[in-house]
Amino acid sequence: MAIRINLDVMLAKRKMSVTELSEKVGITMANISILKNGKAKAIRFSTLESICKVLDCQPGDILEYEE
Repeated sequence: MAIRINLDVMLAKRKMSVTELSEKVGITMANISILKNGKAKAIRFSTLESICKVLDCQPGDILEYEE
């Protein structure tokens, strides 16, 4: 079982680059890339909230549970 991160899908839907998201959320491009590539072990709620605000989406649009 795993949590899949669909950040790349949301970025494509919003026609936004990793660089632009990084600047608007206020976290490094490296950390955005770690999230986008599914390498993250955890995410702060405040970071998730900021990403959702910038991308105008819900946490479920970004995170998906998979058995």
